Amino acid sequence: MRDWLYEPLSAERFGWMVLSILILLGVLLFLVTYAIYVQRKLLGWMQSRVGPNRVGPYGLLQTIADVLKLLTKESFVPTHADRPLYLLAPIVAFAPAFVVFAVIPLTDRIAFTDIGIGLLFYIGVASLSTLGVIMGGWASNNKWSLIGAMRAAAMMISYEIPLVLAALGVVMLAGSINLVDIVEAQRGVWNVVPQFVGFVIFLIAALAELNRTPFDLTEAESELIAGYQVEYSGFRFAIFMLGEYVYLFAMGALIAILYFGGWLPPHPALDFIPGIVWLVVKTLFFAYLPFWLQATFPRVRIDQLMTFSWKVLMPLALVNIAFTSLVKTIAGGVS
Repeated sequence: MRDWLYEPLSAERFGWMVLSILILLGVLLFLVTYAIYVQRKLLGWMQSRVGPNRVGPYGLLQTIADVLKLLTKESFVPTHADRPLYLLAPIVAFAPAFVVFAVIPLTDRIAFTDIGIGLLFYIGVASLSTLGVIMGGWASNNKWSLIGAMRAAAMMISYEIPLVLAALGVVMLAGSINLVDIVEAQRGVWNVVPQFVGFVIFLIAALAELNRTPFDLTEAESELIAGYQVEYSGFRFAIFMLGEYVYLFAMGALIAILYFGGWLPPHPALDFIPGIVWLVVKTLFFAYLPFWLQATFPRVRIDQLMTFSWKVLMPLALVNIAFTSLVKTIAGGVS
């Protein structure tokens, strides 16, 4: 099963891997570019505004113009900043969001690699992006940047735990932490049905991990002057933003795989549609869902954020694990 993933690495296969990585990077850059456009248009529509409509037809070239503006702006380093960490922080923030795509299977036969512990790898690597935020806030030698970075650390600790605990329910049902096995275990019923509570917990914790509204306290403009990246400009600022939006699609793909059957169709009669199409559609839905929530919910206070994680999500996640274990035990006894 999937033996092609374990073939010896030849020069030809290495070339195909490099080409695949470049194609993936290009696709992600395209998706991020127009994710920003969709976000602006959606927020404008929900708030009775027009949104981008001047640069290109229907404003389709507005985001490209903004990217070119960022790339041509002067990039400076604050005088009293920790220069090595300051320069390294954007890379550390972006790289994990891109690397996690290595273990996300597009179908049961299409994947960059299958290491057997895909879910564990994803959670571990994705957590590293917060280190880039902390490094940027610390190295900037700006107290507002530092406060934004410390909030990121608090959110990472507070919401990473319920996120992992919610995913444990899925692991218990599938009996594996391999993402392909988790999808194959959903051929009868998608995990969102028996694990609906876990899905809600995972979605809320994911929004906090993504720094999206109402959990975007690391860059609360009204109080932190844009937060941890306030001392960054030009290309380095763009790298920070690129990491945030790429992570949106990575998390959208993970939610689709864990709870909505990945590449599996909602009904066997729709099996004629390629599985990769189903995964892309589900991923795009959960990638764009935070934009709708951004126009719906107000930002919470930091004490409300911490209280909600430790006093609400954490107990619910533990109860979900206990209930899943009980159901598995009863089902095993009956069978």
